[in-house]
Amino acid sequence: MSYAVQELSAAEWQAWTATNPAAHLLQRAAWGELKGAFGWQPQRVVVRDVAGICAGAQILWRTQFGLKVAYVPRGPVWSPDERANTILLDALVQLARRQRAIFLRLEPNALAQPSWDAQHSLLLLAQFEPAVSMQPQASIHLDVTPGVDVLFSHFSKGHRADVRRSERVGVQVRVGTSAADLDHFYAIMQATAARADFAIHSRDYYWRAWQLFGGADVDSAARLLLAEHEAEVVAAFIVFAAGAEAQYMYSGSTKAGLDTAANHALQWAAIQWARARGAQIYDFWGIPSAFADLDDVQEPLERERLKAAAQATGMAGVYRFKKGWGGHIVRYVPAYDRVFLRPAYWLWQRRRGE
Repeated sequence: MSYAVQELSAAEWQAWTATNPAAHLLQRAAWGELKGAFGWQPQRVVVRDVAGICAGAQILWRTQFGLKVAYVPRGPVWSPDERANTILLDALVQLARRQRAIFLRLEPNALAQPSWDAQHSLLLLAQFEPAVSMQPQASIHLDVTPGVDVLFSHFSKGHRADVRRSERVGVQVRVGTSAADLDHFYAIMQATAARADFAIHSRDYYWRAWQLFGGADVDSAARLLLAEHEAEVVAAFIVFAAGAEAQYMYSGSTKAGLDTAANHALQWAAIQWARARGAQIYDFWGIPSAFADLDDVQEPLERERLKAAAQATGMAGVYRFKKGWGGHIVRYVPAYDRVFLRPAYWLWQRRRGE
């Protein structure tokens, strides 16, 4: 069988990934366009056989610290055909060399389980090496295919009570449709970041993310959700759904939102939206690996050590919030780097704190 490597436009790439449920949100054309507005340059490359496109990757290029890097977030989009995957890897390596990248990083959208062994071997044979991921290494996935009553029954007792409490105290959830609604969202993100001491993106970044994935359109792949209490916006989410998965990515709450369990009302609304949109998995978008480690260990002394490490992350409350919806902990395979210039690679890692 003959194969050909081809570069696609954003529109052509979008048309292909829209029919491929394995293509992660971060491999969608809109994500490439978003990152393209903030320092990255997207490029889409595919392998074709006589039947059409069988494998592909959206690559993001960036020069940082004077060093050029190539990055494939939650990709490539693999083929069942191992030969096509090998050709794709070769093409990506040659592109990275021509661009004088110091390394090429792949972050496959794959869970750490025995079925990954064949791809792991393929990458090692192509001289890739396991590396630290930029995206979350551990997360919580919720199967949203059961009926809503079944889903609700699987929530923790506390989460069920908080959803009902939010209704009882008069929290109203509505869909955001305007720039003013995005302003409410961003003000809440700023307040949350100040309270919890974490970094956020600019208002323009969130606006573009929402708009590029459909904005206020009925069939949008992004949904802006606002929770109101006594005519005041007290919590807000932006969630996404692409292919078989939905992602809970951006959220914030005021103190009044925390007091009224508005986040619980929003999360329940987001889960129902993802399910109605055809998603099978709702991804809570990351937990500290220490909590995933704790979930795997039964030996008492080791559990105590891991519990202390998990608590030291300062994310215990976030973990409890995500875990209480009935999902299960998952681990992703590591990133894989093909290094072309080792001294510059070490320098890049040190400057990023990897």
